[in-house]
Amino acid sequence: MKKTAVLATALISLGTLCFGQVSVNQLLVENEINPSGITTSQPRFTWQIQSKQRNTLQNAYEIKVSNGKHIVWNSGKVNSDSSVHVAYKGSPLLANEKYNWQVKIWDQNSKASTWSTPAAFQMGLLTVSDWKAQWIESGITEAPTRPSQLFRKSFSSAKKIKSATAYITSHGMYEAYLNGQRIGDAWLTPGWTSYNKRLQYQCYDVTPLVQQGANTIGAMLGNGWYRSVLGWNNNGNIYGKTLGLLLQINIEYADGSKEIIATDGSWKSETGAVTYSEIYNGETIDARKEKLNWNTNNYDDKSWASVQVKDYPLTHIITTVNEPVKKQESFKALKIIITPAGEKVIDFGQNLVGWVEMKVNGNAGDSVLLSHAEVLDKKGNFYTENLRAAKAQNKYILKGGGEETFHPYFTWQGFRYVKVEGYPGELKPEHFTAYALYSDMEPTGVFNSSDSLINQLQHNIQWGQKGNFLDVPTDCPQRDERLGWTGDAQAFARTASFNMNVNNFFAKWMRDVEADQVDGLVPHVIPNVLNKDGNSAGWADAATIVPWDMYIAYGDKRILATQYNSMKAFVESVRRTTKDDLWNTTWHFGDWLFYRPFDDNDGSSAVTDKHLIAQCFYAHSTQLMINTARVLGHNDDVAAYTDLLKRIKAAFNKEYVTATGRLVSGTQTAYVLALQFDMLPEGSRKQAAERLVENIKRYRNHLTTGFLGTPYLCHVLTRFGYNDLAYTLLMQDTYPSWLYPVKMGATTIWERWDGTKPDGSFQTPTMNSFNHYAYGAIGDWMYRKMVGLDTYEDGVGYKHIQVKPHIGGKFTHASASLKTYYGTLSNAWKKDSTQISMEVEIPANTRATIYIPSTDAEKVTESGLAISSSKTIKVAGQEDGYIIVETGSGKYSFTVKQ
Repeated sequence: MKKTAVLATALISLGTLCFGQVSVNQLLVENEINPSGITTSQPRFTWQIQSKQRNTLQNAYEIKVSNGKHIVWNSGKVNSDSSVHVAYKGSPLLANEKYNWQVKIWDQNSKASTWSTPAAFQMGLLTVSDWKAQWIESGITEAPTRPSQLFRKSFSSAKKIKSATAYITSHGMYEAYLNGQRIGDAWLTPGWTSYNKRLQYQCYDVTPLVQQGANTIGAMLGNGWYRSVLGWNNNGNIYGKTLGLLLQINIEYADGSKEIIATDGSWKSETGAVTYSEIYNGETIDARKEKLNWNTNNYDDKSWASVQVKDYPLTHIITTVNEPVKKQESFKALKIIITPAGEKVIDFGQNLVGWVEMKVNGNAGDSVLLSHAEVLDKKGNFYTENLRAAKAQNKYILKGGGEETFHPYFTWQGFRYVKVEGYPGELKPEHFTAYALYSDMEPTGVFNSSDSLINQLQHNIQWGQKGNFLDVPTDCPQRDERLGWTGDAQAFARTASFNMNVNNFFAKWMRDVEADQVDGLVPHVIPNVLNKDGNSAGWADAATIVPWDMYIAYGDKRILATQYNSMKAFVESVRRTTKDDLWNTTWHFGDWLFYRPFDDNDGSSAVTDKHLIAQCFYAHSTQLMINTARVLGHNDDVAAYTDLLKRIKAAFNKEYVTATGRLVSGTQTAYVLALQFDMLPEGSRKQAAERLVENIKRYRNHLTTGFLGTPYLCHVLTRFGYNDLAYTLLMQDTYPSWLYPVKMGATTIWERWDGTKPDGSFQTPTMNSFNHYAYGAIGDWMYRKMVGLDTYEDGVGYKHIQVKPHIGGKFTHASASLKTYYGTLSNAWKKDSTQISMEVEIPANTRATIYIPSTDAEKVTESGLAISSSKTIKVAGQEDGYIIVETGSGKYSFTVKQ
């Protein structure tokens, strides 16, 4: 009996291990873990379900939200499979309040999980009246170099502290301190928005920093985006001429009483060690001018000036919804180079965006100058001509007396190489560390293959994104530009959503798109510091493309609802300029930086007609309006835009297609866009695809596309049955191609196909960035087609998953995994002479349609057993060389005998 009981217990334990109760974890509020500064009245909850049992689904949930004293919302048991973006529906949430929440779920068998571990969120300041702080500005007459400004105030907290929250924003960038300790780990705050319409504040838990008794709060301000020169023609002071600070700390004491410490007329101001700071030119720090311990108690500030209080409106102050910029990876100096010109240059081995931290020991007044560059020229000399007017230099002046550490505060550089001038003593690699700075988006996607060059291409795609997703999606990080170009962003948005979670990043930026629209027109850059109205095709369409891409990638319906008026205003602004439904009356960038060969005797690579391109994007944005209106239930708009789309396509075919079906521009981009956006009648598409293929082969299997054609090129080839040619283009390693820069040593994506020419010379220096992410949009094809991870529109955000690999080229394996809101989705395929294998993981509470490369279901096994015998897999049919199976969550091992 005892042996039987032990055996039974063991079997039960094994069953629990393999098929145990579901659990809930990875709790998010507004797509973040334990966020603060929430201001929406209905924050949304997301959770993941963990189960080792296949086909696990949720059929009900229950959420409890508490303020620590009592329940403010108990949803009760809700019969629903929703586990992503479930909206709060309880009592009104209060400003500055902290809340805890838990969730439990019931699976498809009505078995309940235990309650999740509690998670938390904190509300921000919800109304203007919640702000007790006043805007303050320095009382010091500003020097011509516009040095950074210091602000300080001492205060006393006589009681025991329960909690303390700081709310901070500024005109300019700020860095804040409490009792000498830096507040938070964000950089370049308050971030970049259209400041006069939307100025973000940050929310910090400073409870550990507030002391019972004496305290000192301090802040240092720099020019930042607010008044640095941005763009060209000495375009500075765009948002204002004077730096300012708005700060308050809400303190709750253990006895329940509350106090607010805020900026007001009692603060003092001075200048410090940062004597000059501009985004493009860099920073100067004179350590001799440092105010030692200025942000701590017992500092004598009698000589400091009183601040000026300003009555600026607070109505445009908003919370921060996206991830802040943070210090990320660090890079040690790989080597120190003495160039042919005799200069001392450090190679960090990676083109990155951020700054260098330097340790140095010397005499007071010694000056060290660090200059930054992306590349060395063909002779091996330091090359900065492509930076144009940007100096990209940081200068440090020592105070002497021991080892000193320097790094900039309110600027950054894009670089791989750093030239060092004036360093006292021996220059050693260990004295220099480079730090990458970018928005703190969660890494979500991993891609790998059997080809090392393709793996380096993926590395370059990711680092192009890291370097240019610095609070806004910039075009480049090094020269006198660094602007939020809309065309680059829309081309790369879907690729970006694989590599990192960019849901909140783009939600924030899209609000600035709307803020800067003028009568619906979308400027070329957002925020619009160039003061251009815009509406260039493929650039302005970011207004419709990016929200739709985020909806597809994350299932985020709110971004569609939030941006709907902006999307509609843009399409209507185009409609107003059309004649006979043709968008051919305005200026456009066209297929920017396309390849133009010198031996173009037959004109087949000629510039694609810009108005043909515009008509394609007009149709695409109109289609996205139809899609969005349908999702949001705006049925009248669905009907109106469906009718408009028919007219747009009819006008396209009348104007740009000959009687024999040829496009008036016979370029790759023309055919790619016409096919991608279904501009041609269905019966004409096959021959159009054939003409695209002819064009590619005419150029010895090289692409000739620019910013607007490149993202869709391989997608169109695969869609129309030319997958092998898509692989040929992917693997092409001579100019122009994706792998040419890789073979030339690139560690990021280049702006131009031949940024460095085969002979080592450079493209036109006035436009030759070596860190530009737009051409990295090929990543989207690698993830969604090559490996095959995709989502269906009837289950966006990977609620209904498609796994459909397109195996080709000389690859023996390729794999990708993606952290979705439901959990990890992955596929890894391998191919040899005897079999094809697929290792697939599907997260809980989703369903999947999996395409297995085979024409015979009898040759397909899963975990060694025939798929026809599986109780957890349904064979759904056969199509285009695939066996189609339907399944739910779990790990699956498919094998196809060759």
